[in-house]
Amino acid sequence: MAEKMILRAGTPDDDNRDYLPEEILGTDIVVNENGNNSHPWSPKLKEFHDTLDGFEGTWYEYVPESYDPAKKVPLVISLHGGVMTGWGQFAYSSWSMLADKEGFIVAYPNAHANRFWAMLNNPDYDAFFKGKSIGEFTIPKFPEKIEDDYDAQFLNALITHLSKKYNIDTDRIFMQGMSNGCGMTNLFARFFGGRLAGAACSAGPGSIKWLVDEKGGLINAGGPLDMWESHPEFNGSLGMTTAKQETQNVRESRYYWLKINECAPVPQIAIDGEDNYAFFSGKKADYTFLDIKNRDHGQTLDEAFLYWDYFFANAKRNSKGGVDTGETSIPRKGDANAAAFEPGVAKVWWHNQVKELSQAPLKWQKLKYHGLNGGQKVRGEYTMVPAKFLAEMAGGEYLSSKDTLTAEIRLPDGRTCQFARGSIGCLIDDSLRSMYCEALHRNGELLVSVEWFVKCILNMQTSWCNDVLYVTDHFAELSFFMADLIKCLFKDRVLPADWHELGKNLGENSPEKD
Repeated sequence: MAEKMILRAGTPDDDNRDYLPEEILGTDIVVNENGNNSHPWSPKLKEFHDTLDGFEGTWYEYVPESYDPAKKVPLVISLHGGVMTGWGQFAYSSWSMLADKEGFIVAYPNAHANRFWAMLNNPDYDAFFKGKSIGEFTIPKFPEKIEDDYDAQFLNALITHLSKKYNIDTDRIFMQGMSNGCGMTNLFARFFGGRLAGAACSAGPGSIKWLVDEKGGLINAGGPLDMWESHPEFNGSLGMTTAKQETQNVRESRYYWLKINECAPVPQIAIDGEDNYAFFSGKKADYTFLDIKNRDHGQTLDEAFLYWDYFFANAKRNSKGGVDTGETSIPRKGDANAAAFEPGVAKVWWHNQVKELSQAPLKWQKLKYHGLNGGQKVRGEYTMVPAKFLAEMAGGEYLSSKDTLTAEIRLPDGRTCQFARGSIGCLIDDSLRSMYCEALHRNGELLVSVEWFVKCILNMQTSWCNDVLYVTDHFAELSFFMADLIKCLFKDRVLPADWHELGKNLGENSPEKD
């Protein structure tokens, strides 16, 4: 029987500025940084060192008290980031807590050299990594061939070893990694994905230059695989990439798995607080993209639970060598009542589809200029949308005057909203209310601030990021790279025929400034 989960108290070290404080090991000390939040060490975490199939290494095992050798259990391999350790990955992830709940076993291996996983075939090594150090650790040279990748071969041997040591369900082996560990997880999935039922990565989108051969074909020997890629919104703040480079890396890394898994290009999009999800369904396997609002490089403490609840809870290899995701604990569905707009683009994200608008939304500024001697101040900026579509959003009826200068929206609850060109007023039944700004008349129809209409009339919420406005009926904070995905959906550029198209229209915005 699985154990009851308990959130254990720790002793905060708020003055710490180390990437991985060594005093965490064996103590209840916890640290909290916007990329990494830890939980206390547990005596159930055991260290091992051995030579497996000729590959020497160190790893840590977490076996829940509920483990019964007579019953098969899943296995999770969790990989640390650069300059970290297996025990550090235990502290900065919640796999052990989830293992107590679900009864599976977790292993946290150490990278072989200088606390860095050797990521194969990295054409950016000389530009980004050669001769560079993080703290006291120099980034090692990456091998050219998978046969020479010590870390990948050791991970293979470790999976075999643990599958013999414990009663592991070999159809339910998962791998997850953060940052450098994300890169290693991706590499392992590309070459040995057939050993896994699913993989998850955080904070490590890779350029497609790593993922294609000399002829431009996608490198993959492991086959399709359920893949999850988490991306902290401020991931590029480490300084290794610009906002443009980070955006392109996110697009390219996502493109790779969408192609391998033969996914449809239009996902289900759901935003829950600061978590921005895009669920893609594939013919051969599925893919999940998570962009985390206001988060720096690292992994969130709850990510293991998200992987499990949305993806891995019932995933397993089938008899044909493929993957069955099964029924997930939380449905992989998009927001049922949400819309997204990009000024200048005559399309809307509505009911998890791209829909044409009668004209493009535009940004409109509310100005103060009286008493400023010809100057002006911007007091507000709003997204002006065809009132006819706002009626559709409300499930109401749109009635326009013959000259199109006035219009009514008749709402399902019996209220009537009347608008007029140039007026900031809205007649709601027989009472006048001021909107955020005046109604506009463009191309023969009225435009109204969607922010005002959905908040004041429909009691919904809005979030603005990276030139995209997201509207929904619950608390949701649109993130920078989810906004970029929505832009790509509007331009039909999520899965272009030529992956070189992914580098177009990257824009000048930055999550640090948005």
